[in-house]
Amino acid sequence: MVIDVSEQDFQQEVIERSKQLPVVVDFWAAWCGPCRMLTPALEEATARREGDVLLAKVDVDANPGLSQAFGVQGIPAVKAFKDGRVVDEFVGAQPPANVERFFDGLVPSEADRLVATGDEAALRRALELSPGRADAAVPLARMLRARGEDDEALTLLANVAGSFAADGLAARIRLERAGEPDLTAAFAALDRGDHAAALEELVTTVAADGAARDDVRQVMVGVFDELGPEHDLAREYRRRLASALY
Repeated sequence: MVIDVSEQDFQQEVIERSKQLPVVVDFWAAWCGPCRMLTPALEEATARREGDVLLAKVDVDANPGLSQAFGVQGIPAVKAFKDGRVVDEFVGAQPPANVERFFDGLVPSEADRLVATGDEAALRRALELSPGRADAAVPLARMLRARGEDDEALTLLANVAGSFAADGLAARIRLERAGEPDLTAAFAALDRGDHAAALEELVTTVAADGAARDDVRQVMVGVFDELGPEHDLAREYRRRLASALY
């Protein structure tokens, strides 16, 4: 939705409305060439998110008070409002791809919404739209592992880069398949949420060395990632893991 706003209705149409959905404000003028270049990209990005974001256009010549209030010194100036305040902005004409990324930061993408749904079909669709998303691949791989479809789970996880959770789950699957060392107690503790017992079993196994050492390390790092870097257990066992390794 695209609307024109002025000093008279800015409070209601932008500030108040932004408490329900994001409002992107385009400060422009009829004489501004870059403004005319930017307008189609803003309108197309808004149309693709119909109902999820509002585009409000402010003519700076007719509304100098708004330009002054929001520090507009050059146009086009685009400011995004959420909860009554500016949360992002840019100045100058931008290519459509940059405008899309700007809007993506305000409104959840279809893939984001699918991941939030969390069922298998939604997670698979999210990965079709955004391959390699850890927040879709990891929970889907867990589902697959739970019903014994390890090969597909490992294939999914191999496509995820830079995720400790993905690496940890893949390492667990490999260790379960190998059966050596025996980590049944550690994994049972993980599954029931007893991270302390699980980490104690795992760090003992790392200290014993062996061919599976790196996979066990990756499982532990995945647990640290799940707990968060400042969690007491993560801090304690990160130190103990380093001592066991080096």
